[in-house]
Amino acid sequence: MGFNKNPTSKGKEKIEEQQVIYDEIINSLLQDKMDLEAIAREYKSLYESVTISDKDIEYLQSTVQQVVELLSSTSPKVSAQQESFNVLINLINKDTLKTMQLLGFNYKEAIGIPLTEVCANAIHTKIGGNNKTSNQRKKK
Repeated sequence: MGFNKNPTSKGKEKIEEQQVIYDEIINSLLQDKMDLEAIAREYKSLYESVTISDKDIEYLQSTVQQVVELLSSTSPKVSAQQESFNVLINLINKDTLKTMQLLGFNYKEAIGIPLTEVCANAIHTKIGGNNKTSNQRKKK
């Protein structure tokens, strides 16, 4: 009887050791899966921040065109730049913009920032101030 217990107890220790090793492997795999899911979510978020849908491009083009028309009517400086704005409006085209995005084009920086500056300057001009003066006051 004593002889039979010894091999059984040795086998039991091996099984427990194997269970511990398998648990570690499973936990490691689960952690890797969670890390990959976090990376995928981050990648998706970054991708969505630099892409734009066809519907949004069409909306953007019509809205920018309306903004340019409004600014042109309020500022002679903007009216003189009408041809440049027409080029900008034509750049906001589904095929052109999608192709440029594939090449790394960042429409928010290339279009959004300059358009924001033009709007701000037009507002400052219209209300009698200028952008540089306002910025200098803020620094003081």
